[in-house]
Amino acid sequence: MKKIKYGVIGLGWFGEKHCEVLAGLPNAELHSLCTRNPARLAEVGKTFGVQRLFTDYGQMLSDPELDAVSVVTMWDQHAAPTLAALQAGKHVFLEKPMASNMADCDAIVAAARAARGYFMVGHICRFNPRYAAAKQEIAAGKIGKIVSLYARRNLPAFVGAQVLGKIGPIIGDGVHDTDLMLWYTGAKVVSAYAQTVRIRDFKHPDLGWTMYRFDSGAVGVLEDNWCLPDTTAFQIDERMEINGTEGSIAIHDTHPNFSICDKTGWHSPDTTYWPLLHGVRAGALREELAYFAGCVANGRRPDVITPEESREAVRACLAAEESAATGQIVKL
Repeated sequence: MKKIKYGVIGLGWFGEKHCEVLAGLPNAELHSLCTRNPARLAEVGKTFGVQRLFTDYGQMLSDPELDAVSVVTMWDQHAAPTLAALQAGKHVFLEKPMASNMADCDAIVAAARAARGYFMVGHICRFNPRYAAAKQEIAAGKIGKIVSLYARRNLPAFVGAQVLGKIGPIIGDGVHDTDLMLWYTGAKVVSAYAQTVRIRDFKHPDLGWTMYRFDSGAVGVLEDNWCLPDTTAFQIDERMEINGTEGSIAIHDTHPNFSICDKTGWHSPDTTYWPLLHGVRAGALREELAYFAGCVANGRRPDVITPEESREAVRACLAAEESAATGQIVKL
């Protein structure tokens, strides 16, 4: 089996999760790493036994052996390395959200269309078996025409504190459920109205509520709260309800699907997105990276999500952010 020589650009907490998954894929080789922090670069390189270490992604991308990269930088730093990697002929897996503004999204979509390499944005929920099963049931007509959707994706305050200086909850987490709503309805968002609440002194508010109107007539509501009590038993409070003219679907993907009680109380560790399974990083993150690596290996363009679909999720979330800032309904 020919292994895909794979690099990772951006070695924060989630960049390291990419490394853990890629190191366990049978058809991938963790070939090179890149981050601007030399100490962090050396640390992660040592952990995974990677010798090709770069603080400049341009130098990394000039290596003709390199087949594919994951771009796992902060969202407002996605465009430059993604465009450079596509220009260099690499296959590119870009973490969500695609970019922090529509101009960068448009540039990435145009580059992906013109590139010889494959491109995919990591909307991990499409690889969660429960959300994927919901899509199958909706496509089969089981619930009729969708008329309303509700989603919540809430986090403990300590998690929010780590990221609220960089990104807010509507685009940071709401982009997941915005993408799912677009996927399920096959519709476009025509208006967004959102409200936020600031509790702590971070750059971004602690929580946001969003209401979308779709061109199909459906309404979608998103709850994104990044200040649950730190004693919350689970890291993601994640649910979705989809109501149609002939039925409904409910997805509940957190507590109490797996619970442990110890001397400090109840805990519900992740069993869905990136759990360890027999010493290997598994779950939906592994499924989507394995899917992308398989597409590269087999010469098949990824189609579980298109660049255009990912761009529309950002467009809707940015409209919601604008609405929260202005107090007005934003038309798309």
